[in-house]
Amino acid sequence: ITNIEDLRVLAKKRVPRMFYDYADSGSWTESTYRANESDFQKIKLRQRVAVNMENRSTATTMIGQPVAMPVAIAPTGLTGMQHADGEILGARAAKKFGIPFTLSTMSICSIEDVAAGTDRHPFWFQLYVMKDRAFIESLIDRAKAANCSALVLTLDLQILGQRHKDLKNGLSAPPKPTLSTILNLMTKPRWGLGMLGTKRHGFGNIFDPALNWGDVEWIKKRWGGKLILKGIQDVEDAKLAVNSGADALIVSNHGGRQLDGAMSSISCLPEIVAAVGSQIEVHMDGGIRSGQDVLKAVALGAKGTYIGRAFLYGLGAMGEEGVTKALEIIHKELDLTMAFCGRTDIKAV
Repeated sequence: ITNIEDLRVLAKKRVPRMFYDYADSGSWTESTYRANESDFQKIKLRQRVAVNMENRSTATTMIGQPVAMPVAIAPTGLTGMQHADGEILGARAAKKFGIPFTLSTMSICSIEDVAAGTDRHPFWFQLYVMKDRAFIESLIDRAKAANCSALVLTLDLQILGQRHKDLKNGLSAPPKPTLSTILNLMTKPRWGLGMLGTKRHGFGNIFDPALNWGDVEWIKKRWGGKLILKGIQDVEDAKLAVNSGADALIVSNHGGRQLDGAMSSISCLPEIVAAVGSQIEVHMDGGIRSGQDVLKAVALGAKGTYIGRAFLYGLGAMGEEGVTKALEIIHKELDLTMAFCGRTDIKAV
């Protein structure tokens, strides 16, 4: 295994189709999902030579927190269906590597499970706003109690974009598996054995379509700690994020899983960075499959990046070992590419 694509191929073999497709798909025609990755390839690197490449460092900070490289693990729903205890395994790998892990509201393992599984090492918690505001308050309070060091508030999922593969595979709430799905599950005994005892959760029509910027103010006050706003693609929304008092924003189109036909995240990044300057820390996710992609995002102004599918490929392929492998691959590619471009410190890129 030498790259993220190797992990993807292995994960596809080992994870049942309905859960692999859930992770590796976009909405409608999947044009934005594909553009997230392909638009990185249009950005070319400037090679420098005869530059002292000793003493390289990829260490930096994200929202003031030290990180081994400008990468965090993104919140991904139903992570525990890629591999048993997937959220715990991902958090452990992130802890050992020295980067943040972000736990999704739509996780299989609970906040408390992950806290216990990582010896209460601080991780980030991602929040969806649901109609039941008392439940949202309880989630925020539980994240505080679990020692989460940042809250990532997702703003681009008030309603769900249609994902054809999920409907065809019967991955709905509650699940409606088809005959082909059931047969496919039966061909994955290793996955099935790992899932024995796993908690199953169903999610209905619970997201709040009335979410607005006033709710951001309420959540910020309730949380009281570092707040990151996820799902920003438009300059006007970036300015509103600055005015909200958040500590960072994530340029993101939800991995191409919401509005199909939207611009890729990397295409939106430079304009948003130019608009907000140093008023708020700008991060990005969407399409990152290598350390070179991380370097390109940093060069265009991102102070941090997030990996979702690259993380899930590693998890589905080999559990915690696979997540660690994915991080090692991305770090090595970032380190070497940075040196080829004549830089020895990621903060100087």
